[in-house]
Amino acid sequence: PEGRIVFTKEMREKHTILVPQMAPIHLRLLEEALNTCGYHLELLPTMDRKAIDEGLKYVNNDACYPSIITVGQFIAALKSGKYDLNNTSVLMSQTGGVCRASNYIGFIRKALKDAGFEKIPVIAVSAQGIETNPGFKYSLEMGKKGIMAILYGDLLMRLLYRVRPYEKIKGSANLLFENWMEKCIESVKAGDKKEFDENVFNIVRDFDELEIHENLIKPRVGVVGEILVKYHPMANNNIVDILENEGAEAVVPDLTDFLLYC
Repeated sequence: PEGRIVFTKEMREKHTILVPQMAPIHLRLLEEALNTCGYHLELLPTMDRKAIDEGLKYVNNDACYPSIITVGQFIAALKSGKYDLNNTSVLMSQTGGVCRASNYIGFIRKALKDAGFEKIPVIAVSAQGIETNPGFKYSLEMGKKGIMAILYGDLLMRLLYRVRPYEKIKGSANLLFENWMEKCIESVKAGDKKEFDENVFNIVRDFDELEIHENLIKPRVGVVGEILVKYHPMANNNIVDILENEGAEAVVPDLTDFLLYC
């Protein structure tokens, strides 16, 4: 759009790039991966009630709930006083599809202007290259590490949700998950394919060996919908925890499926 603030090469050196929370497991890995590629990305908090209040102030309430939360996360962060507003940008993916997700960038720019942050650059990332920003470029390293991060995220999520409802020792699945999350973070920073292959094998083995109630059968409940609705606990009212507490096993589709669809 005319008059938009472009993210330049000079900004890349100094700017903190705020990224909205959409999928806590996957984006924790993706943030670490991309920060080894010459950027300073900062993932916003998973749970922040202020984000909803701010979103409702700046996005019409007939817009989808995820768009209200996403815009609210940015506004709450920029109002927090934590960031140097002269050296801060925001980043959001742009699908270019029929969902309102294609309007996120428009929602964000309007909200920033209304809140007095019109000088903050908005980096729209899309596979189609809908907008260009000289300071934000894709690279082979970024693609390789990014794919590793998403695949690790899918694997850890699948195994955690499959095993946790049946664990014999309460908290053991979460403990194993966190142990492997730390190892996977170091792995995506390095981006070594051999280590990735070994880790995938060992992650599956460790979850397979976790003590569970083998003969217990629980109903499996699929969680479907938009990205935040599937993965973000604030946007889906902690649906996975609720299902597990009610005696079910949650089945959540891979983020890879969405990327392949796009």
